[in-house]
Amino acid sequence: MENHPERDAAAGPERALTTALFEAAGAGVYAVDGRGRVIACNPWAERLLGYAPGTLNGVDAHTVLHPAQVAGVPGQPPVLAEVGAGRRVSGDRAVLLRADGTPLQVWWTAAPLPAGPGRGEGEGAVVVFHDASAQRARDERRADRYAHSETMREQAEYDLAEVTWLGELTLAMVSTLDADEALRRLVRQLVPRLADTAVIDLAEGRGRRRVAWAHHAPGVLPETAGEAGRLPDHPGHAEALRRVLDGGGTRYLHTLAQGPPAARPDLMHVVEAQEALVVPLRLRATTYGALTLTRAPAGPPFNEADRVLAEEVARRTALGLDNTRLHAAQADIAATLQRALLTDLPEVTGLELAAHYEPAQQAAEVGGDWYDAFPLGGGDLAMVIGDVTGHDIQAASRMSELRNMLRALAVDRPEEAPGRILRRLDAAQARLTPGEAATAVLARLRRPVEGGWDLEWSVAGHPPPLLIGPEGAAAYLTGAHAMLLGVRPAAERPTARVRLPANATLLLYTDGLVESRDQALDTGMTRLRQHAATHRHLPLDRLCAKLARDLGDSRDDVTLIAARTPAG
Repeated sequence: MENHPERDAAAGPERALTTALFEAAGAGVYAVDGRGRVIACNPWAERLLGYAPGTLNGVDAHTVLHPAQVAGVPGQPPVLAEVGAGRRVSGDRAVLLRADGTPLQVWWTAAPLPAGPGRGEGEGAVVVFHDASAQRARDERRADRYAHSETMREQAEYDLAEVTWLGELTLAMVSTLDADEALRRLVRQLVPRLADTAVIDLAEGRGRRRVAWAHHAPGVLPETAGEAGRLPDHPGHAEALRRVLDGGGTRYLHTLAQGPPAARPDLMHVVEAQEALVVPLRLRATTYGALTLTRAPAGPPFNEADRVLAEEVARRTALGLDNTRLHAAQADIAATLQRALLTDLPEVTGLELAAHYEPAQQAAEVGGDWYDAFPLGGGDLAMVIGDVTGHDIQAASRMSELRNMLRALAVDRPEEAPGRILRRLDAAQARLTPGEAATAVLARLRRPVEGGWDLEWSVAGHPPPLLIGPEGAAAYLTGAHAMLLGVRPAAERPTARVRLPANATLLLYTDGLVESRDQALDTGMTRLRQHAATHRHLPLDRLCAKLARDLGDSRDDVTLIAARTPAG
């Protein structure tokens, strides 16, 4: 035999490296010969299969490691049968038996053992396997995390939907200042989301008034309040309402379907209620009413989550009712203050006077419109129309201050022209209430010696006066127009003059009569001119009322004052 010392020297380190890699591989590795006996294995294989070092060699892998029939272990073909065709095979569901007989689930790869001394091509195989139980545990944990995340996602979606729904309920309550209309909108959103039937009763004095009701099926409940009032109450429901309105907490009625039928069908019988929740509409110490929710036998019974949600709905409803009543109280205070400041018109020989004030229908829109008329001596008359910026009780208060200042300034120097008086008012306002803007028209009606009436006027940022002649010709008096009060207090203000014909009507008005969100100012002024000319024959008080009713914007104050000269 020929010796090759150089090659043997080089093979020594390679063999050592191969042995180290074989032993340090992070997987079990064993080799079998053509008969299926283990001829080599690494320490990982021994540890994973539970064999003492060196004891796995010689074991018949086909019968011991993966036998064909073992209880609880599916049959598996011999590895050599898989690799006999000279190809690499693998699997992820194989089971090997440990030394103690317990199964070990593995995923594995097998390949033909390279040919060597005393071993032909394709005789034997090398098997690399990994413990699949750790991977399976990781997969199970991942699946658990995914399931948990899905549960959390579904819960978050449910919570978001519930918050969105509650927001829609709140919007239904605050989108109108009509409490009854707000409650009618509310009950329509409660069914069938929360109940089959929703009914709201409001406390009124020592009694109650049913204001809103809804059922998930159309036509079951009456449509009008009169019909609903004739529908009797179930005795248990009536008692629950009494207790809630007297200050009690939520009442749960679960025996509504029991007992003999009533002589007349009551509310609970009509809606086929099996159970009901009667929830107080209460904020702080005030009980505004009660919300009744019912469910039929076919639906799920009320649970604790339903009760909590119903009480949250009731709390928001009570808050909306409280805000609506506060707005109504504010509107009443402002309107009362405003009406108190709109004094009676004076008696003036030879002139017909009339005025009309229509407050806005919304509390937030009551504010600073005013009119005034007062004698200036010598038979002259001052007429005023004005509007203070803002629509609230503060605007009405500022209007009172401005009105009284104008009266004092005009009476103090009655001989001054209207433009001069408005300039002094502007200067006084700048010193006392700086930054407050207002519009006004100050008109003076003079009776000359030769008879008739002369008009002097000055406009501070206000719509111009309208003059309707006896034959129906109507025109706006566009002269003497200057900026509104509070902008340039030192600026001069002009005064214009005109002789009024007999049987003519002079109309001063606020912008609520000619301007709105639905029409442009020019359109409104054209309509006013045409409407006033058409109805000029009406008595002056009826003319003012008709103009306000036909042309005014209900969302804003409408104020008019008019004077009519004698026919001859």
